[in-house]
Amino acid sequence: MSDKFNLPARYHGSEKSVWVEYIQLALDHKPLNLGQGFPDFAAPDYVTKALLEVATGENVLLNQYTRGFGHPRLVNVLSKLYSQLLGREINPQTEVLVTAGAYEALFSSILGHTSPGDEVIIIEPFFDCYDPMVRAAGGTPRFIPLRLSKTNGKIMSSDWVLDPSELTSLFNSRTKAIILNTPHNPVGKVFTQKELELIADLCKKWNVLCISDEVYEWLVYKPYKHIRIATLPGMWERTITIGSAGKTFSVTGWKIGWAYGPANLMRNLQTVHQNCVYTCSTPLQ
Repeated sequence: MSDKFNLPARYHGSEKSVWVEYIQLALDHKPLNLGQGFPDFAAPDYVTKALLEVATGENVLLNQYTRGFGHPRLVNVLSKLYSQLLGREINPQTEVLVTAGAYEALFSSILGHTSPGDEVIIIEPFFDCYDPMVRAAGGTPRFIPLRLSKTNGKIMSSDWVLDPSELTSLFNSRTKAIILNTPHNPVGKVFTQKELELIADLCKKWNVLCISDEVYEWLVYKPYKHIRIATLPGMWERTITIGSAGKTFSVTGWKIGWAYGPANLMRNLQTVHQNCVYTCSTPLQ
């Protein structure tokens, strides 16, 4: 009788989360927390004041449900921003989705595009949710590590690189997607133009989706430069890019993220989103 209510097999191995365990330990022992990826600076005053004004303003509808795929003001701003950065017009209605943090953008991307038997390439080390999300969708994770390109002297984040031959060997007819994280968590690596071109060439050769986790896109320091893989030739049509208000404005607790990409790819995310989260917090948006 009890077996009937066991955790479904698709979640076996994912019962515990390092974040659930460590957050409680941090609360109990108050150590220096180097675990979670969130900024250590306060949210800008104009951000918190804007929330206060919206939540206590005269427009009572701003505390009610809003458009399921994103409040019109926010998706329009995101469309304008990324249209300029990518050099192409992004439709705010069909090519932008506001999510419950970047976490849900990842969930909707992976669940919306992965079927049983599909393989998804994950670069190690990786944000811990990538693996269980792929498995929950019935996919098979294929791992490739970043390797140190030198063994002595001062080690920089840029010294962690992919082996081109090793990466090439993972692509095949079953490969559905590769998850790219740049700037990288936890290494801090910013992928170069040459590295992104290698990934792009393989995606195009094997008709593979690129899920580009770019939540740290605004936390890049000279001489490094963040390059969006969706700007490379032939990559817009096969890339879903993920961003985060929490990382950008130091409001990770607000859980506002987004994804953008071509409408035919975004429809899958919208389907998952509308049957899971439905809509995100109106005043926070």
